[in-house]
Amino acid sequence: MRFLLDTEQRDFAGSLRALLTAADTPTVIRDWSRGEQTSGRALWGRIAEAGVFGLAVPEEYEGAGRRPVELALAFVELGRFAVPGPLVETVAAAVLLGAGADLAKRFLPGIASGGTMVTVESGGVALDGDAADARLAITPDGLRLSPGAGPVRRSLDPARRLTPLLAGGELLDAGPPLERAIAWARLAVAAQALGVGLALLDRTVAYVRQRTQFGVPIGSFQAVKHRLADAKIALEFARPLVFGAAVTMTPSDAAAAKLRACEAACVSAGAALQLHGAIGYTAEYDLSLWLTKARALRAAWGTPEECRGVVLDRR
Repeated sequence: MRFLLDTEQRDFAGSLRALLTAADTPTVIRDWSRGEQTSGRALWGRIAEAGVFGLAVPEEYEGAGRRPVELALAFVELGRFAVPGPLVETVAAAVLLGAGADLAKRFLPGIASGGTMVTVESGGVALDGDAADARLAITPDGLRLSPGAGPVRRSLDPARRLTPLLAGGELLDAGPPLERAIAWARLAVAAQALGVGLALLDRTVAYVRQRTQFGVPIGSFQAVKHRLADAKIALEFARPLVFGAAVTMTPSDAAAAKLRACEAACVSAGAALQLHGAIGYTAEYDLSLWLTKARALRAAWGTPEECRGVVLDRR
């Protein structure tokens, strides 16, 4: 299958990249990890104004219509700049809440405009439950609006603030479209991981061109070229799976895309860490913001084992 983006799609990705380039996301990420949400909320609003969240919202509820290919493009850029916040969860919430007209009218316009930040419980915890305006808990009796979040738990990625959700709350839907929401969430994670991997590769290529040993850039060494080539190949093999899943939107394709893209991001992270040397281990160096996110995304919305199981079950 061949994927060729049209001019409108390329322009959309380019405009979002320009917006995020000017946003100083490392500062936003560090503020968010400390629980300081002002800069993160401001960036969230600008992302919403660019139309990102509207890509998961039907037109009748002030969205752009559900457009998974454009959503994947957007999340590649969000991953490239390691934007914090419950981005994937808000997309999943838009799918969960769009099954019924009453819920859709109540929540979706706010999601599309960026006025309502939503998180969804996944794996027993919710991302950024302390910051979200609405918290959705998937319970045995259906989808509930949780009354609040518990204390923040430590995460591999400091910017991913994990919180348990309080029990009880309003029952919103006894039969929410879980499979469809999980497919959208896994597509978003896959695209985000692809963007993280691309950023790590770009940063590492720039670094090895500048750092010298024996009077020459280390990027000229054959062993360094091999590590970078491995990362590049992994990312290029993941890319068509991500956009293929955006075209089909089947659970198995979304799981395969997430599995491959997260693995590729980890390959890029390993190469980046090794080739940066000791500086790559320091939290003060911006590279760490992408390294920790690459590893944390592997388990977000399905572990590698769970995603393999979905792929194998559908064959």
